[in-house]
Amino acid sequence: MSILLTASESASAGSMIPLILMYVVVFGVFFYFVLYRPQKKEQKKTSAMLSTLEIGDCVLTTSGFYGIIIDITDDTVIVEFGNNKNCRIPMQKSAIVQVEKADAEAPADTKKK
Repeated sequence: MSILLTASESASAGSMIPLILMYVVVFGVFFYFVLYRPQKKEQKKTSAMLSTLEIGDCVLTTSGFYGIIIDITDDTVIVEFGNNKNCRIPMQKSAIVQVEKADAEAPADTKKK
């Protein structure tokens, strides 16, 4: 009798392996499309935004301050904040969240006329 129980337990364990592998594959595909792929798209968008920075662009930093870029180096920008021309702070490019191009304001003025 115990021989039959042992045989049926090993058969059920053998049939569980494909089911477990299927769950692993389904969860892997789920995590790829829900977590990994959108994160990669966001990283590409952010790196494209940071590569197009120019002097004179208005930027929003991660701390919520708006400023104007006055100098750009490899990984650092110098941003001027407020009306005080002496408030110039160097910061990493990765601290920039949003960019408003300086050229975007010129066409808006010509349409108003």
